[in-house]
Amino acid sequence: MRTNSFKYMVMSHIEENRSLYIFTTVLFLMGIIFGAIVVNSMSLTQRHDLHLYVSQFFGQVSEGHMTSSAEIFATSFMHYIKYIGLMWLLGLSVIGLPVLLILLFLKGVVVGFTIGFLVNQLGLQGFLLSFAAVMPQNFILIPVFIIIGTAGTAFCVKMMRQQFFKKQTVPFMPQFVRYSLLMLCLGGAVAFASFCEAYLSPILMKFIITTFM
Repeated sequence: MRTNSFKYMVMSHIEENRSLYIFTTVLFLMGIIFGAIVVNSMSLTQRHDLHLYVSQFFGQVSEGHMTSSAEIFATSFMHYIKYIGLMWLLGLSVIGLPVLLILLFLKGVVVGFTIGFLVNQLGLQGFLLSFAAVMPQNFILIPVFIIIGTAGTAFCVKMMRQQFFKKQTVPFMPQFVRYSLLMLCLGGAVAFASFCEAYLSPILMKFIITTFM
């Protein structure tokens, strides 16, 4: 019974905010494309310096000289939870809405730039490394950022309608509680993404480096 109720709530949320989900997804994809384009606009010196840094990092991975997985997990989790926490907070105000969308776009830029740079510099090996180093956690994080971006935008739009157009359809507090509970649920997803980044990605990277490079 509870499972059906939860499924109904999820489907209702998606149906109600379908246009916003399309908008935030397109915005994120635009960020990925922009990040990949930025790689081609870098100077030769910048590419060389960054390539040297990346090569040193992957060299340390292959030799097993890495930060402990527990420390990587803690650092990653705190970074991601602060990021989506900031997005949640920005969704509570009209002024913060543009910044929330900018943060979503920038997250796409980071993903696009990372993958684009590795593929640009290392070809097929770079693609495999990006799949190992970037994608395990981002398979989870990308939906998380899109969901929090959509939920924040939807919440802000509802508050704008109530404040400026005086459409008092739903009380503020139930909407705020649902919005905050969503943030807590996404926190669990972020913890799993951080676990993948700390414990799964290093194993995959070491395997690819020792096998294909």
